Amino acid sequence: MTVDLLTLGESMVSLRSGGPLSAGGSLSMHVAGAESNVAVGVARLGHSVAWAGVVGADPHGEFILRQLRSEGIAVQHRVEPVRSTGVMFLERRTADISRAYYYRAGSAGSTLSREDVDQAFSAGARVLHLTGITAALSADARRAVEYAAARGSAEGLVVSLDVNYRSKLWSRDEARAVLTPLARHATVLIASDDELGLVADGGAAVGRANPEATELAMAAELLDAGVREVVVKRGAAGAGVHTAAGRSEAPAVRVTSIDTVGAGDAFTAGYLSALLDGGDVEARLRRGTLAGAFAVSTAGDSEGLPSATELALLDAALDGSTHR
Repeated sequence: MTVDLLTLGESMVSLRSGGPLSAGGSLSMHVAGAESNVAVGVARLGHSVAWAGVVGADPHGEFILRQLRSEGIAVQHRVEPVRSTGVMFLERRTADISRAYYYRAGSAGSTLSREDVDQAFSAGARVLHLTGITAALSADARRAVEYAAARGSAEGLVVSLDVNYRSKLWSRDEARAVLTPLARHATVLIASDDELGLVADGGAAVGRANPEATELAMAAELLDAGVREVVVKRGAAGAGVHTAAGRSEAPAVRVTSIDTVGAGDAFTAGYLSALLDGGDVEARLRRGTLAGAFAVSTAGDSEGLPSATELALLDAALDGSTHR
């Protein structure tokens, strides 16, 4: 049966501390991974979702599969018997700063292959969501993502690509060499304002003195290359979308920020959910910013993502109010 959204990539176990890791203390275990965060977010908003990936033959992999299935996500996975599921330690160093430490080199998830992509595509999908993170994990994973993007585009799927640059995985030059051609397969290109330069160089002629003109030039380059929507995440400053019809902007929803991890994935889930529902650009931006607000105002990678009925809580609630 065709699903609304298919995504593929590495999911890890996230071990979170409430303070410095060097001081010891308790750790809580969560599922982490940009693609699975988006999968959870879109599923909670009422859509059918499939996630494809590789886990190790270990309790961490079992935990990931159990958690994703509990969200109603169709899991299309392969178990790698000789490699471990990736692990990330997340340290809450101050109220405003968290630090991630990855133990994912050579992980099971990094062995994602074209054959895994073929299996994932067998059920069909309306939207294919990919990120630059998976492409950074290994040569095999990069080729799998490139193959998925090209195949999705050729088969007429809406291909969503979130740049999601991670400096601990590769350099900006390495990322640019892979992501610039990959972006040409995207229908919807999603990036933070400091990531657009990894998929377009149209701003080089404008220069850094005028960031707005630089963004406009890079967005125009991507639109000319066939991207239909260039979505720019601005964190606390909201988000914007560039299309052939022009530019739209939406402010962030004001909430008390507790944990910013996964906020960008929450925005992406809200945006793609509204796209699947047939919403216009303004509706997609609004749902994206609402989902992002839920993420930053609750702890965890995906635990605080809203259901469709919960979106109205932030849409209309007063500060500090109790919904009765």
